[in-house]
Amino acid sequence: MHRNTPAHSPLPTLQSQYRCLAAIALLSLGAAAAQAQTSSGDLPGKGVSVQPLKGTVDEEMFQTLLVSRALEKLGYRVQPVKSLENGTQHVAVAHGDATFTATHWMPLHRAFYENNGADKAFYRAGTYSRNAVQGYLIDKATAEKYHITSITQLKDPKLAALFDTDGDGKADLTGCNPGWGCELAINKHLKGLDLESSITHRQGNYQALIADTITRYKSGKPILYYVWTPFWVNTVLRPGKEVSWLEVPNVPGAQGEDQTQLPNGKNYGFQLNQQYILANKAWAEKNPAAAKLFAVMQLPIEDINAQNMRMRQGESSSADVSRHVDGWIKAHQQTFDSWLEQARAAAK
Repeated sequence: MHRNTPAHSPLPTLQSQYRCLAAIALLSLGAAAAQAQTSSGDLPGKGVSVQPLKGTVDEEMFQTLLVSRALEKLGYRVQPVKSLENGTQHVAVAHGDATFTATHWMPLHRAFYENNGADKAFYRAGTYSRNAVQGYLIDKATAEKYHITSITQLKDPKLAALFDTDGDGKADLTGCNPGWGCELAINKHLKGLDLESSITHRQGNYQALIADTITRYKSGKPILYYVWTPFWVNTVLRPGKEVSWLEVPNVPGAQGEDQTQLPNGKNYGFQLNQQYILANKAWAEKNPAAAKLFAVMQLPIEDINAQNMRMRQGESSSADVSRHVDGWIKAHQQTFDSWLEQARAAAK
């Protein structure tokens, strides 16, 4: 039977299908490109290796791991933290053998900074943790009984002998590990204040020495020691409760950082210290996201003290500290995310 209506050609339908498929393909390519761009922006450190350092004190792991966590979120391949003495840390970072340390104190570590290239070798911006206090303390009972308020009173042989632990008649001061910044400061005090003949600076492993000091205190004997904040010792031997600060007059001719009177009028021999994240300068210049992160991160000293006390109470394993870091991030998620946002923006 002959049809008067023309037969429909399949060609227009096929052309429409091809156009549709082409459009879908273009959209997919665009989405993939956008996704790749977003991923690249979210992970500006992708493939870049980082070697973090800390000092030899276990309680410095918390603030160091927090920085490592943030770097990992930016895509950096962060290696396990290595522990070195403070002076050696600065050498390693300056020469590019390590990327950063989160335990650079100023002005305590000024000599390490200046002797290893200063601003030419290091990147330092922003303050990570503020207003750390250091100084010398004695047990409160001895302080009150003998009216001892200043370290210079230990020039008196009778008072110095109260803190003698080895029978030589000199006061034994629980001091700093060789290579720590405080070692130089303590030795400067003893020499500058003419105390070398009456006080012995006991050095070695600080953790072991301070444990012996606490044992001595618990047995009712006088103690003399150096300590800093934040650190767990201050939650066991509490200034104003179990122990008392000793004042330290400025050494003769003191200028600049040797002028150590605090805002409250007290002088404990040390300026307030600020803690920084110190990085290799050449590396930081090539990694603006990390550089920005180092500049904006801030950790309250009270939070470090609280975590350190948890370690003292038995939560001191690597898994424990890692859990503490995760818990801090969860409790401060908005702050943590804002650091990452600022870091990513700096890389664009």
